[in-house]
Formats: sequence, C-alpha cells, structure tokens
Amino acid sequence: MAEILDAATAKKLKARASYVGAAINVLQSLIKISFGIFAQSAALIADGIHSLSDLLSDLLVITAVRLGSREADYEHPYGHRRFETIATVILGVSLVVIGGGITWSVMNRMAHPEHLPTPNVLGLGIAALSILINEWLYRYTKTIARKTRSKLLLANAWHQRSDAISSLVVLFGIGAVILGYPLADAIAAIVVALMVVKIGLNLIFDSIKELVDTSLPPKLVAEIRTTIMAIDGVEGIHLLRTRQMGEDALIDAHIVVDPRITVSEGHAIGDNVRDELINCFDGIMDVLVHVDPEDDEALFEESKPLARKDVQVLLDSYLLDYKILISDFRIHYLNGQIEVELVLPIAFKEQEILFNTLKEQCNIIKLKEKRINNILLFFKYNEA
Repeated sequence: MAEILDAATAKKLKARASYVGAAINVLQSLIKISFGIFAQSAALIADGIHSLSDLLSDLLVITAVRLGSREADYEHPYGHRRFETIATVILGVSLVVIGGGITWSVMNRMAHPEHLPTPNVLGLGIAALSILINEWLYRYTKTIARKTRSKLLLANAWHQRSDAISSLVVLFGIGAVILGYPLADAIAAIVVALMVVKIGLNLIFDSIKELVDTSLPPKLVAEIRTTIMAIDGVEGIHLLRTRQMGEDALIDAHIVVDPRITVSEGHAIGDNVRDELINCFDGIMDVLVHVDPEDDEALFEESKPLARKDVQVLLDSYLLDYKILISDFRIHYLNGQIEVELVLPIAFKEQEILFNTLKEQCNIIKLKEKRINNILLFFKYNEA
C-alpha cells in the first residue's frame, strides 16, 4: 500500500512539480519557437507551441490544486476535488484546439511545397536537447503524481512525455529534410499536432467519465467485493456502487448480515467494512455501508410493510387482555413478510390456561392478518 500523504504535504508537492514544469516549459517554448524560426523548421515551431501548451497546463494545474485542495464545507460536503477534474477537461479541450490549429496551418502550407522552409542542422540539436529535458521532467512529475495520487498531475506528466516524443518526431523530420526529403519536416509537424489532439481527447473522455460518476475499473470493484465478503459477519452483498472524485474514490455498499443479530452488532460490522476498505485500498476517501438482514431489492414492491405503530394497533386489538403482560415486541421484516416476537415474563409460561389462550389468539392474528407471517413468544427472567 502506497504511503498516504497529508493534504498540506501533497499540496506542496503538487505545486512544486507544477512550478518546476512551468519554468522549464517557458524556457523550452522560447528556445524552440525562436530557433524554429531561425532554423526554418515548421516541426520545431509546432513543437515549441506544444511546449507552450505544457506551460498552460502547468498554470492550470497550479490553479486547480489551489481550488481542489480546499477543505469540505457546507456547500461542498465532499470537498472540492472535482475542480481538478474540470481543469483536466479544459486542458484537454485546449490541446485539441492547439493540435487542430497546427495541423490546419501546416496542411495549408503543404499545398504550396515550393514555399516550405528548409530547416538546417541547428534544429537537430535543439530537438535532441528537448527530448532529454522533457523525459526528465516526465519522470519527475510522474513520481510526485504517484506520491500525491493526483490524476491531473499524472495527466500533465504524460503531456510532458508527449513533448519528448514529439521532439523525437521533429528530430527525424529535420534529419529527413537534410537528407533530401523536403516534405518530412511538415509531415513531422502534422504528426506532432495529431499526437497533441489525441492526448487532449483522452483527457476529455477520461474526465467526463469521472464527472458522470462512472464506476471504478471492474478488476478493482471485484477486489473490493472480495475484501468485503471476507469480513466476519458479512453474509452477502446485493448492491455495490463506486465512483471517482479527483484522486479519491467513494463507495456505497449494501451488505447482508444475519437477520437475528442486534442493530448495534450490525452497525459494528458496517464500521468494520468501512475501515477495512479504507485501510486496504489507496484512494478510497469514504465508504457508506447500508446493513440489510437480507437481499431486499425486490421485496415489498407492491405495498409498504406495516410500521411499528401499525403492528402495535393490531396487537392491542387482538391481545388487549394480555397487554399488561407483554413486556415488549420486536419486528422482523424477512422474505417480504413480517414476523413478530412477543416478549413475556417467564412466570407467564407457568399459567397454562392463560398461555394456551394467548397462543390461540396469536394463531387467529396469523390467519386474519395476512401481512403478519408469524408470531413467536419469548420469555425473559426478571433482572435481579
């Protein structure tokens, strides 16, 4: 299980990675665009714009981290982590627009190949340097993303890795032009632009899945289900819902327990389920556990079951002569029917005539009141 950082430390690490990335991308953007113009390389200029988009994503991450790291409040009881998700969508859209613009521009220039610039060897050195810088930046950002469990930061890391790959494409494009293939640089620019578009679309689709509360991956859900079933007291699961919010996950679980245990014991089992899931899986922020005595999804669909006050009225009407003797009654809603337990003093069992009369009245209730399936008699000793 990965180390879980406190919110303040995670925020500092995210901000540090973003500031480092922003500083490097400012430098790269200036160098690539400047030397792209000087070296007459459309691919290098496109790569410089790609680095500029990296800079924009760094600024977006910084803003999103500030907003998303705020504590939960009255209006946002689950916190503000969806700000990072929204920021990721914005980042994805910007990449699609930037990539599409580059492609359109280069294709228009390719329509007149005689006007295409011819890059020189200087562009090769700039592209090679960019590959090394972006690969280091990718590894650095990815390490912090894993420590802080930040999807936005991880997306930004892959954005930086794409910059390294695009610089590699630029390197081959410029080299091919120098070797006598004049369209290679323009083709490399288009490849880079399409890579930017693909990354943007991936970010958009993944973030939209999260915004519409798409479930966690099936393999992870299966592991969660197995973990719940292994907890003592859990007899089944008839509903398990999961969703993602930023780097955290939320889970709703309906567990089935022995219907005869007490409410407090069922509550304790539910707490065990919650604690076990949070301890065993990284990223699970909260677990809502609903405790059921059975799989009740299809039960009581046609009519609502009798409430306690309704059962009390029935007992009073049929067992009025025994009301003073009945210490308490318990209700079980099982198999779509109702079972009632009457609690009587142990001395009552010795009064055979009265006891038999009570049993007859209970049988009459079961015959006349179809909603009550069974009535059980329990006896208790008086406390010393």
